[in-house]
Amino acid sequence: MLGLTILSIFVLIVITIIIFEVRNERKYQAKRRQRREATNNKQEQKFPQDPLLTPKKKIPEPKQEVITSTPTKQKPIKKEKKLPHCTYPQFTHARLVKMGLSDEESKEFVQELIPQLEIQIPLIKEALAIPDFHQMERLTHSIKGSATNLGTGGISDLLVECNTYLKTGTDIDIAKAYFDYLKHYTQELKEQYT
Repeated sequence: MLGLTILSIFVLIVITIIIFEVRNERKYQAKRRQRREATNNKQEQKFPQDPLLTPKKKIPEPKQEVITSTPTKQKPIKKEKKLPHCTYPQFTHARLVKMGLSDEESKEFVQELIPQLEIQIPLIKEALAIPDFHQMERLTHSIKGSATNLGTGGISDLLVECNTYLKTGTDIDIAKAYFDYLKHYTQELKEQYT
């Protein structure tokens, strides 16, 4: 009887995770569609189709005056990149305990997350080498859902922040910093749950 109860709880959790993932994917696709439509609308505003509104002559841009001077030996001013400093509290599976699982059962679910992370990390590394920000975003999105459904803090918070950045960010150094943190927090999770 206890085995049947645990199995039904497990099935319920899996279904809940699937529902959350489907809902997250739909939201993600809807946001992408909105961004695409907004981009298309901006392009239509720049290049209207109405012949009465289109300029007949291309208006030249004003020329910038070139000032020549003696070169000085000043170093060019570099704008410093602001790399992420991901410091999160330790991961906790309290969310699963609140759902009705025992501490031991919750830990088993978290232990199943670790191999998922270990599979995704080399794939993210490959996308980082290209760099393919869209692929990195999709890979982090897939494991973000699993991690956030299981708990908070640590790897869960990192994946949320990293995935949010990858939706619009394109700085390779920032992406590499997130990747290093991903490896760090995965190792921390392994140490915590094995």
